Amino acid sequence: MLAWIESIAIARWVVESESLLALPTVLTLHTMGLAVLVGSAWVLDLRLLGLWRQIPLATMRVLYRPIWIGLAINIVTGILLFMSQATQRGTSPTFLTKMFFVACGVSTLVLIKRHVYGPAANPENPSGMARGFAIGSLLAWTAAVTAGRMLGYVFLIES
Repeated sequence: MLAWIESIAIARWVVESESLLALPTVLTLHTMGLAVLVGSAWVLDLRLLGLWRQIPLATMRVLYRPIWIGLAINIVTGILLFMSQATQRGTSPTFLTKMFFVACGVSTLVLIKRHVYGPAANPENPSGMARGFAIGSLLAWTAAVTAGRMLGYVFLIES
């Protein structure tokens, strides 16, 4: 199945085309989406942990828009990048570790939104649980970014 995914025309185009719209653009958009997603998440997480107390936590809810936009960009570009190397990535422990931490990061952001901005929440007095999710988010995104960056280095070892 992974070989079939890799043989799809768009997957071949991403990896084989000499066009700047292929791999260079997909990688650039993936990096930019990551920066928006993780950067916004970190700002929210650090605010929950006590930084920038002069900024009301209620106003930080607007960060969820760039978070979801960055996530959407990374889903689309990530699928294209995966498809272009499905046989290597689909069995790579490093890639699977990255995806595990991405899922953890997204989960913590959903839980933070529920605990800080949900109907029963008070953004001016976040719960200890919300702060715990912020720590989890920081750790998950750090691990996801690290694993993603390591993919280029450990590919030679894993293959």
